[in-house]
Amino acid sequence: MSKAKQIAIYGKGGIGKSTTTSNLSAALTKLGYKVMQFGCDPKSDSTNTLRDGSYIPTVLDTLREKSEVDPHEVIFTGFNGVYCVEAGGPAPGVGCAGRGITTAVEIFKQHRVFEELDLDFVIYDVLGDVVCGGFAVPIREGIAEHVFTVSSADFMSIYASNNLFRGIQKYSNAGGALLGGVIANSINQPYSKEIIDDFVAKTKTQVVEYIPRSVTVAQCELQGKTTIEAAPDSDQAKIYTSLAQKIATHTDSKNPSPLGVQELRDWGGKWGKYLLEMETGEIRTELTANL
Repeated sequence: MSKAKQIAIYGKGGIGKSTTTSNLSAALTKLGYKVMQFGCDPKSDSTNTLRDGSYIPTVLDTLREKSEVDPHEVIFTGFNGVYCVEAGGPAPGVGCAGRGITTAVEIFKQHRVFEELDLDFVIYDVLGDVVCGGFAVPIREGIAEHVFTVSSADFMSIYASNNLFRGIQKYSNAGGALLGGVIANSINQPYSKEIIDDFVAKTKTQVVEYIPRSVTVAQCELQGKTTIEAAPDSDQAKIYTSLAQKIATHTDSKNPSPLGVQELRDWGGKWGKYLLEMETGEIRTELTANL
C-alpha cells in the first residue's frame, strides 16, 4: 500500500480553480489512478461537476446534526470512481470559513481514511483569496506535499497567487508545503502568456500548463459534467490530460520568491502601461522591453 500523494490547488475565487481541479481529478482517474477530491471552499461546490451537478452533504453540515462523524458518511463517488468530499463552512455570519478544512482533515487523519482507500492522490481544492486560518492548513501543517496555484493574467489573480507564495515562504522552514508551480488559466491572448511568464520568472517558479478559455468547458459545465467526461476527445480535454500527466510525475517543488507589495504594484503598473500602448497602437518592438 503506497502513501497517497497529497496536492493542494489554490486560486482566487472565480478564476476556474474548481473547474481545473475537477478536470484534473477526472483525468487522473482516466490515467488509472485512485483519486479523492477534497473541496475546501465554504461554497461546497468543488465536486459538483464530478457528480452531474449535484451537491453532497459536507463534513460540517453532518457535524451540526450529530456529535461525531464517520468519514465514510461524507465520502461520495463521482465520475470514474473519484472520491468526493466537501469540508463545508459555518452557518452564514458565524465562525471561521476555514474551520471546515481543519475539522475535516483531522477526522480523516484520525480514521486513516486515505490509507484504507489506498489512494494515489488526494487533491485539496482551496480558496486562495485569503491564505490564513483554516485555508492555510494544507500548507501550514505540511498536509499537502505540493501546492499549485491557478491564475489568469489578471492583476487580482496574480496578487492572490503572490500572497499564496508569501504563505508558502512563511511556513516552509517549519515543514510546510512547497510550490509546484502555476497553472495558467484563461490564456487566449499572447500578452496573457507573456504576463504570466514574466510573473513566474520574477518569483522564481514555473508554469505547469497553459489552459485556454474554451466554450467547451462552459458547455460541459452546463450539463453538470467535467470536460473529461462530456467531451473526452476535445482539445480542452487533451490539455487537462496533459496537466494530469505532469502533476502525476511532479516531484520537485520549491520555495518561491514572492514580490513585495510595492514591487508587485510597480510591476503591474508597467504591464498596464504596455497594454495601454498596445491598445493605442504605440507597440514596442519587443514585448517585454523595460519590464
